[in-house]
Formats: sequence, C-alpha cells, structure tokens
Amino acid sequence: MARDTLTGFGSHVETEAVDGALPIGRNSPQRPAYGLYAEQFSASAFTMPRHENRRSWLYRLRPTADHPPYAPYRGNGLVTATGSDQPLAPNRLRWDPPALAGGNDFVDSLATMLATRDPADLSGVALHVYRADVSMTNRSFMDADGELLLIPQRGALHLVTEMGRLEVPPGHIALVPRGIRFRVEVPDGGAGGYVAENYGAPFRLPDLGPIGANGLANPRDFEMPAAAYEDVEGDHELVQKHGGRLWTTTLDHSPLDVVAWHGNVAPMRYDLSRFNTINTVSFDHPDPSIFTVLTSPSETPGRANADFVIFPPRWMVAEDTFRPPWFHRNVMSEAMGLIHGEYDAKAEGFAPGGLSLHNIMSGHGPDVDTWKKASAADLKPHKLDATLAFMVETCWPYRPTDFALESAQPDYDEAWQGFPKAEVPDAD
Repeated sequence: MARDTLTGFGSHVETEAVDGALPIGRNSPQRPAYGLYAEQFSASAFTMPRHENRRSWLYRLRPTADHPPYAPYRGNGLVTATGSDQPLAPNRLRWDPPALAGGNDFVDSLATMLATRDPADLSGVALHVYRADVSMTNRSFMDADGELLLIPQRGALHLVTEMGRLEVPPGHIALVPRGIRFRVEVPDGGAGGYVAENYGAPFRLPDLGPIGANGLANPRDFEMPAAAYEDVEGDHELVQKHGGRLWTTTLDHSPLDVVAWHGNVAPMRYDLSRFNTINTVSFDHPDPSIFTVLTSPSETPGRANADFVIFPPRWMVAEDTFRPPWFHRNVMSEAMGLIHGEYDAKAEGFAPGGLSLHNIMSGHGPDVDTWKKASAADLKPHKLDATLAFMVETCWPYRPTDFALESAQPDYDEAWQGFPKAEVPDAD
C-alpha cells in the first residue's frame, strides 16, 4: 500500500497512484502510460543552480492548458494586492480575531490585512486571514502571484491538491507552491487562521551557521502528499489569483487529476511541535531570528524578504535576564499572530486568532503589567507552555488595507502607557 505522505524538504521523490504511471528513464516519453499527459511544473527559473532548481514532472488525465478564458471573480472575499491609499502612518496596530461570516468557503472568506509590494515585483509578502464554515465543492483555487503559507488557528484544513491530499490541523502549517491548484475542505465544520502569501524567493530552511548540523526545523519532518487523483466529470470552477485580483473560469472536469509525479517541489505540511527550539543557557536570550522555521531571502544577503518565525513552548533559564521580549526597534516589519495560549509579552488584548503589526522602527515590547511582573520575577528555570505564537517578518513596510484600518483595535497604544520614569542620580 502506498504511503499517504513522503518526507523531506527539497527531496526528490516519486509517487504514483496507479502502478506503471511513472515513466522510467524519460520525463516526457512519446507515449506516456495510459495516455497520460506529461507536464513539467517549474517553481524556479530553468537555469537556477542545481541546488536551487525546483521542479516536478506531473502525469495527468488532461493538460492544464485545457481551459476557457478567465473573467473577473465576483465573490465575498476581501482580497487585494495593495494596502490602503491613505498615507502609511507609523502607528502600531492590533486586531481582534475576525468574526465568522456564515456560508463562506476558504476563497470567499479570505480578507487581506497587510500588503507590501506589488506581486509583479516578484518580491514582498502579504498577510490574509480566513474564516470558512463550508468546504469548497466543485471548485479549486490557484495562486499565480506567490506561494501560500497556510497557518490554521481553529479547525483543521483538508487540502485536496493536484499532487495529493494533506490534513493540516492547528499547530501545523502547509506550504502550497505558487501555481498549484487545490481545494480546501473544513472537516470540523469551520476553520479559521492566517495565510502568508510570499511573492519573492521560495521559502526554504534557514542556514544553521554556528548552530551546526542539527536544530530548528529538520528537513525530514516536512511531509509531501503521495499521488492521489480525481477523475470527476462535470462543471468545476477554477478561481485564480493573478496580478493581485481573483479571476474565474469553468472547466468540464476536476483539475486535480495528477495520477503520478516526481520531483522536488510539492505542497508540504509541517508539525510545529517538531521544531527544535534553541535558547540560551547562560544570560540574555538570543534574537528572535533563532526561532525561524522558513525564510525567503531578498537580494541583500542576510536580509529576509520574509521570515516565518514561531514562539513555541520552551524552557526559560537565563540568569539575571529580562526574559520576555525586550523593548526594541528594528529595520524589519513584524506581523504577529497567536495560534493558542497567551503571548508572553502581552498581559491582555492579544487573543488567539488576533493579529498585530509593528512596522519598521516602531518601538514596541512588553506592556506595563508584563514588564512589572518580569522585572520582579524570581528567576528560576521555568517552562513556557501551552502557547504558540508566530511572526511573519519582512524587510518591507507593511501597508494595512482599508478593511484592516477600519477593524483595528482603537486603544492599542495604551498598552505602553504608565511606565514609571527611571530615577537616575545627578551627574557629578
């Protein structure tokens, strides 16, 4: 029996739902088995260095070129390529979890919260939220603008993709390559979470540097789906994101019809509990980059187009150290979400499913209550447990959408009101 998943980030794998569907020794034989169509799916330029080249060969019932023209999609979602036209204020912002809008599937529940660059720039990142209470039926979705990092917060997602099926419950993430067609089902009757859309270089595992060979996210823990296909006739809507807008066309069959595939790019899922957190065992604590799961590099070495960073359960043992995140300003923009539990830098106001934004050089850090508690704490080793927060960090300034500006908490700045002035003796 074929396995449901195959493992290894960037590994070259091969899988077939029907014995003999994969050709031997040739990628595009003159007569593929069973009359299948050979299609190369390229997630990188053909001439990228071998270790950067990402492509898979798909063997399917019909070619993807078989579709009518697209027309603008008129749905319920709030998807946009750009933020508000209003001047970008340097304000810190925070949002409550979005309300569930009844009767919407994944596509129609998407709402863009934060955007950076135009997708045509081939760099930048956008952040969306979703709240779906029905499964997609007789329709699929594809994003030509960027790859999608799905971060469930409430309710599992069942992803039915061209290349196989993945169950993605909260506490897991899924990475869907740019251009892959998929359907989202919500087996728990409803699902909510976040979507980071990466327009730039594909996400990859960060280099480990002096950490050595092991730590952070291990390649073997990323799972790709084994081949599974749909042979379904009848009207099927295909919604595509292209140029920041949604478009639609109607097929006479399901496009999720890949019988076999081999290559090194495919949808993947990852269990965040398998992240091997690195931390200090002496004093101070390291920069949040030490919690990076995936990174999309920019053209400037060391400066990320996008980083996906998590703050999972972990031991805190540093001596004579302020243990929550310290007050800071930096050249990266930070969009943070909370999957479950409490975030250790905020006493209240940041609920699971919520979102916060601290743009480039915005001063932020713990609120007053957290600062007081942490400053007076008896520094014994203790474990931060039952918590999972994440950050999508980028070198570009995030621009909130009009929808985001209208729904932001009105009093977020009050989190930093009431700090006592330090008492410094007069200089001699």
